[in-house]
Amino acid sequence: MWLLKVARPGFWLTSIWFYLLPVGGRAVWHEWTFWLGLLYVTFPLGLLIYGWNDLFDAENDRRNPRKDTFLFGARPIAAQLAALPRWIAIVQGPFALAFLLLVGVKTLPWWAAVVGATALYNLPRIGFKNWPIVDLLNQISYVLVFILSSWLNAVPQAPWFTFAFGALFAMHSHLFGEIMDHGIDLIAGRRTTAGAFGVLPAKSLLAALLLVESCIVWRFAHDPWMAAALFAGSLFFVGDATLLWRSRPYAGWQMRFFFLGWNAAALCSIPWVWWTARLASPLAK
Repeated sequence: MWLLKVARPGFWLTSIWFYLLPVGGRAVWHEWTFWLGLLYVTFPLGLLIYGWNDLFDAENDRRNPRKDTFLFGARPIAAQLAALPRWIAIVQGPFALAFLLLVGVKTLPWWAAVVGATALYNLPRIGFKNWPIVDLLNQISYVLVFILSSWLNAVPQAPWFTFAFGALFAMHSHLFGEIMDHGIDLIAGRRTTAGAFGVLPAKSLLAALLLVESCIVWRFAHDPWMAAALFAGSLFFVGDATLLWRSRPYAGWQMRFFFLGWNAAALCSIPWVWWTARLASPLAK
C-alpha cells in the first residue's frame, strides 16, 4: 500500500493524458503494446519519478500535511525508504527489457534521459529542485512520455506545438504544487521558484503559462474548447492572486478539491482529445 502512495495515483491521469495525445484518432485499443505503455506511465513511472523524490525529501515530507495520501504521495518510514531503491529497480526492469525488445536500442537514451532528469532534480544540496526557474525547466522531461507513446504505438512523433504545450503544462502543474508547499519548503530551506519569487508572483507566472498554452492550442491545434478551458484557468489564477486567496495558504480540503477537480477534468477530456486528435501525431485523422 505504501508503494502505491509513493507512486502518486493522483498524478496518473495526467500521465495517461500525455500518453494518449500522440495517438489521438487512431484505433490502438486492440494492440497489446498500447496497453503495455499505458500501464507503464501509471505505477511504474510514478514509482521511479516520485520514489526518487521521496528518498531525498523524507525529512521535508514528515512536516507536510499533504503527504501520506494517494493524491499527494507517501510519508515512508526509515525501513521503507531503505527498501525503496530495490523496489524501483525491480519494477523498472521488466519494462526496460520489453521496451528494448520492442523498440530497440534507441530506448537506452530515453531511459538515460528519464533517469538523468530525475537524478538532477533530486541530488542533495545541488539538485535542480533547489534552483528557481531551473526546477520548472526540469519538468520539460515529462514530454518523454510523448516519445515513448509514439514508439510503442508505431506513429510519427507529435508535432512541435504538442511538445511545447506539454512542456509548459508540466511546468505550470509543478509550479502549482510549489505554491501549495510554499510554507513547508521555506521551513526546509528549499529555494523553489514559488519560494524565491513569492506566492503572488508565482501565481502570476502560473496564469501566464496557462495563457501561453491557451494561445498555442488556439493558434496551432485549432481547438477552441481546450483553449477556452486553459484561458479560464489563467483567469482563475489571476483572480486567485488579486481577489481570492492572494498570498494566503490553501486549506487541506481546498488542495484536495483542486486535484480531484483536475483529475475529473482530465478524465472527462480524454475522449475529446482522442476524438479530435488536434494534438496528435501527423496523419492521425
